[in-house]
Amino acid sequence: MKHIIFGGDGFVGRHLAARLVADGEEVVVADIVRSDLPHYGQARFLHTDVTDPAAVRSVPMAAEDMVYNLSAKMLSPIQVRAKRHEFFYPVNYHGTKHIMEAMEAAGAGRLVHFTTDMIYGHTVVTPMTEEHPVAPLGEYGMSKLETEHLAADFRRRGMRVSLFRPRLIIGPGRLGILEKLFKLIDANLPVPMIGSGRNPYQFISVFDCAEAARLAWKAGVPNEAYNLGSLNPPPVRKLLRDLVRHAGSRSVLLPTPAWAVKRTLDALDRLNMPIMDPEQYLIADEECVLDVSKGGRDLGWVPQYRDEDMLIAAYSEYRSKQNAFRPAARVAAVPAE
Repeated sequence: MKHIIFGGDGFVGRHLAARLVADGEEVVVADIVRSDLPHYGQARFLHTDVTDPAAVRSVPMAAEDMVYNLSAKMLSPIQVRAKRHEFFYPVNYHGTKHIMEAMEAAGAGRLVHFTTDMIYGHTVVTPMTEEHPVAPLGEYGMSKLETEHLAADFRRRGMRVSLFRPRLIIGPGRLGILEKLFKLIDANLPVPMIGSGRNPYQFISVFDCAEAARLAWKAGVPNEAYNLGSLNPPPVRKLLRDLVRHAGSRSVLLPTPAWAVKRTLDALDRLNMPIMDPEQYLIADEECVLDVSKGGRDLGWVPQYRDEDMLIAAYSEYRSKQNAFRPAARVAAVPAE
């Protein structure tokens, strides 16, 4: 049996691949890039563009193989409104369709697929269980929701598909929108919050995501959807206050009227000058907390990382990269002899 990971060189995929290799499993990474990662000493790499159905079909699959789809376009970098559909759909929706069709043709019947909590849209009930109403607020969430509809169709045709809906995934190697926050803190500038900051903010560790995928395989790939998020997320202002204190910054937290900020961001979005994606800012002051207990009951999955620790670890990684870059910049400025 092989573990075939589409998008396996990406953020979650590389951690899943490394864990499976460490467990002695045969791993095939199918992706458009290959990084210099130590587990490639044991894992096989196949250059694969999921937007090309022929490329996906060329990945050798057998009935007993376990397949994971971690290929995706994310909300970073921010896209202008007119380009969002063409940015998200070729990979997120059509890539998923190509993978499922290739699996069906090969007789491979087990898939772990990551979508997003952004399929839920605005908070209706909190905490959000997997039964929460779905109403995505943009092209990213909609592209992911439509892959869940694909999953439902392939389940009816005999495939087993475990779906995961993570909150914002953080961990080594990805900063995304957090980089803007860290720059403000480093510059001792005010840190604006959309709203009062009393609402909680929930992350999920990349390590916890990889472990959830592994446990879904171990549990026989249940035909279910699972939320992925931390336990007991703290309020936004506590998260940020702790980070500012850790950084030794003089930044102050700046509450803002959420309605006014959202209308301003809406206007900038209409002018093709987006600062944030609407799917991010429209829910920024809401209590978007995922109930993750179903994963514990079905898979034995319990998140191990706290939001406060994850954010500080991300900031520490950012600082180490900034410190490493500065000496190189000074050397590059020295004239040649």
